[in-house]
Amino acid sequence: MSDIPQNLVWRRNEIESPCVQICVIHPETRLCTGCARSIDEIGAWSRMNADERRAIMDELPTRTPAPTGRRGGRAARLKR
Repeated sequence: MSDIPQNLVWRRNEIESPCVQICVIHPETRLCTGCARSIDEIGAWSRMNADERRAIMDELPTRTPAPTGRRGGRAARLKR
């Protein structure tokens, strides 16, 4: 182990985030397709306390950031 005292070791105290750097807000759900947070949650993230961030992160797996079904394809175009 190093002889450097722990209080002198540089540490980063970054805010925990679900961001995966795929930042696209879906126009229908208004959620990021990468992390499933809303634009308001993303904007306020750095001002939230750890408990507020944890509550949102616990909820994220239940969210669907983008519709999973097809939009109609050729059949929908022919109906127009």
